[in-house]
Amino acid sequence: MQGYYEMREYVKGLLKKYGLLDLAATFYHSRWVMRRIKNHFWMQKRKKGYLDPQFAELKKYENIHEGERCFIICTGPSLTLNDVEKLKDEYTFSMNSIIKLYPQTDWRPTYYVIEDIDVYMKLENDLNQCQPKPFFISDWLAERVELMSETILFPYDMLNHFTVGFHWKPKYCFSENAYAVLYHGYTVTYLIMQLAVYMGFKEIYLLGCDCNYNGDKKHFINYEASNISRPPDIHEKMLLAYKKAKEYSDAHGIKIYNATRGGKLEVFERVCFDELFHNCTKRSGTNESV
Repeated sequence: MQGYYEMREYVKGLLKKYGLLDLAATFYHSRWVMRRIKNHFWMQKRKKGYLDPQFAELKKYENIHEGERCFIICTGPSLTLNDVEKLKDEYTFSMNSIIKLYPQTDWRPTYYVIEDIDVYMKLENDLNQCQPKPFFISDWLAERVELMSETILFPYDMLNHFTVGFHWKPKYCFSENAYAVLYHGYTVTYLIMQLAVYMGFKEIYLLGCDCNYNGDKKHFINYEASNISRPPDIHEKMLLAYKKAKEYSDAHGIKIYNATRGGKLEVFERVCFDELFHNCTKRSGTNESV
């Protein structure tokens, strides 16, 4: 059976052959244009001080970690159990299949985030069992699933990323105000970077961010969602998003480092993960909860 992206290219070829590509693209694009118009309207209201009850819990996290450091634990094949064990005294974000590691350790990420509905459905049973807290989830995804306890919604703008398969180049934005909006960037890691900035972190370390889907092993642990189809140019699109994040961080005095062992992400300065616990100050112990 052809994957989603292969099928999409096949359909595009047929439409182009019969001169219908522009018409189909315009019709499909209009759906996301309307959503973006709606998103932009409410985003501007929140920026001006509108108290949106849907995102009231998120507002409590603004700048609660001002000046501190955090780790974004990605789920690439380079991640190990020993890595997360070293982070028990650190502020951490993680995502998606990291919950598959829970039976092996008492470490838990400070903040857990998920954005992809396919991944959510694959992990639904695990999520129901472990009930990650606090659990950050997009308003778009929240419309389609049953929410768990201590779920915190954030406003999510997917930009034009669902229509670029026709004629539109992908647009990239980086938000410093998660209460107003968080932007899609072809990887949940990009979204978490924006969330970390909103919380006030000034040093952000990436771990397990291999940025590589070409090998047989795509995650630190095998699970069903590993076979989800990805666009053939996903690596290039992620790199463009990461470059946008670096552009923002450099301009605002925020340091983003890559502490991953290996991988293909060279946008951020690389550091040795094991040396971080000798040269840097650990979390202060404040702001343990909101």
